[in-house]
Amino acid sequence: MALSLTPGIVVVFAVILIALVLFATEPVPIDITAIGIMVALMILEPWTQVSAAEGVSGFASSATITVLAMFILSYGVQRTGAVQILGRKIGAFTGDDETRQLGATIGVVGSISGFINNTAAVAILMPMVTDLAHEGNTSPSKLLLPLSYASMFGGTLTLIGTSTNILASSVAADLGVAGAPFSMFEFTQLGVVVAIVGTVYLMTLGRWLTPARIPPEDDLTEEFELEEYLTEVVVREDSPLVGQTVRDALADTDFDVDIVQLIRGEKSFAEPLGPKQIQVDDIFAVRTDRDTLLNLIDAEGLALVPNVDVTEEELETADQERNLVEVVVAPRSSLVGKTLATASFRERYDATVLALRRGPEFIRKRMDHAGLQVGDTLLVYATPDSISRLNVNRDFIVAQEIERPDYRESKIPLAVGIVAAVVAVAALDVLPIMVSALAGALVMVVTGVLEPPEVYDAVEWDVIFLLAGVIPLGIAMQKTGAADLIADLLVMSAAFLPAIAVLGTFYVVTAVLTNIVSNNASVVLMIPVAVEAAAQLDANPFAFVLAVTFAASTAFMTPVGYQTNLFVYGPGGYKFTDYVRVGTPLQIVFAVVTTLGIAAFWGVT
Repeated sequence: MALSLTPGIVVVFAVILIALVLFATEPVPIDITAIGIMVALMILEPWTQVSAAEGVSGFASSATITVLAMFILSYGVQRTGAVQILGRKIGAFTGDDETRQLGATIGVVGSISGFINNTAAVAILMPMVTDLAHEGNTSPSKLLLPLSYASMFGGTLTLIGTSTNILASSVAADLGVAGAPFSMFEFTQLGVVVAIVGTVYLMTLGRWLTPARIPPEDDLTEEFELEEYLTEVVVREDSPLVGQTVRDALADTDFDVDIVQLIRGEKSFAEPLGPKQIQVDDIFAVRTDRDTLLNLIDAEGLALVPNVDVTEEELETADQERNLVEVVVAPRSSLVGKTLATASFRERYDATVLALRRGPEFIRKRMDHAGLQVGDTLLVYATPDSISRLNVNRDFIVAQEIERPDYRESKIPLAVGIVAAVVAVAALDVLPIMVSALAGALVMVVTGVLEPPEVYDAVEWDVIFLLAGVIPLGIAMQKTGAADLIADLLVMSAAFLPAIAVLGTFYVVTAVLTNIVSNNASVVLMIPVAVEAAAQLDANPFAFVLAVTFAASTAFMTPVGYQTNLFVYGPGGYKFTDYVRVGTPLQIVFAVVTTLGIAAFWGVT
């Protein structure tokens, strides 16, 4: 077996190496990295052999178009409020029984993730699960990591469960693998086995390993340990602040302080407080540390209100509507990398951030100058209207259930029926999945489930550009022989390992890669290698493709391995090591179960 490095292979490996570093470190968003890969491959055509037409072929790929249509279908279901209604019924069933809560969380998200995008399923269900934990006196940490993990193995139930499955189907079909593109329920039997094993693990050993990072507090100010940072001060007659507006007073001060609430007589006011003119005897609830408070009292003519503990109940407005909530910075948020100050958070959303939780760490000082990261959880105090605006903003996920009056509940049967029809038409091979999904998206608009402008809001465009950008990388690996070379190296293990062990090796390699970089990038990189390795071993290429697909769809060991892991990182208060501790045994179990399942259902040779 001759292993030779050609200039083309060296160039492609260099592009891959740079891409992997950029995917892992994310100095720029991963979709921008993907577009950079696409452009580099076209510029370096003499070596990569990727023509301009092949370079942009990802935009016309059936995988890209199918994923786009599935985003629209998922959003249509979301806009009806169907999942939220289901969540309320589950809450009534589970009560304060942690076992029931955990079982319901895994069962619901696992089932839903088979038919709507699993990332969307977690975003929709996370507020319900958080409320479930608080109402049942359970630590949210015990439920949120299982929510993420169950969405991943639930996504393996059908072709449309994840964008990874759809992309793998398209790449395998382009390589001429028998059995590709996948049918709707091509690997459902294996998905069911994986889901059962995953559920048993999360309900037993996984439950024991999952930490209770966040205590089950009824009061969010206690949960964020704000006892030493929230207090009340009263404006004295000699205060230089009298007559100023709150906005001017905050602009003129160098103190690290936020005014949270104004109490004037029998009335209390929340944001927007900026235009309010400060009067003698006004009482302000403020967020600051003890040393700053002492300096503030001396400098601004204020007095401490004695024997007052500012709690969540104290901060709630007279009409009892929730106005203290946790808000998570979503992946793809335009605020990532910005600070609360540069994003003008207070002014844009009429909301005050009392604390910031990043994994297990709290930031309560100089928050305005902390660069925001994906998964950061903000404790926000605001009016119900402001919270509603945050709830519909794609930059955030509000981690408590918020009533939306604009849910189209009358369209629930229609939305569910459209998704069911898309699945049925594709499953019966009446139409390809791409065509049926596009038709379903169109029907969503025609029937009023979605308004036309919402179609564009529904699509996660960074995922679309990521897919379009990485697809040409697979073409380059195939045409230059880079995939063959990697396959040669991996197949060397066949000299002392049986084919089923080589299959397991592909699962492990793909899983490790996915836990570091994008799952979609892992599929594009590994499927050409898997197909070539199967050819050299005279093994079943379909089996090797499935091993890569399942490994790329289930990345449990790091917060960055899958978007849903980042969703729950802040709200769960997790440490990086929690993912290693809970996810590694599950990843090992899945490596064995998936490999044996593929061998049993499809055969390795």
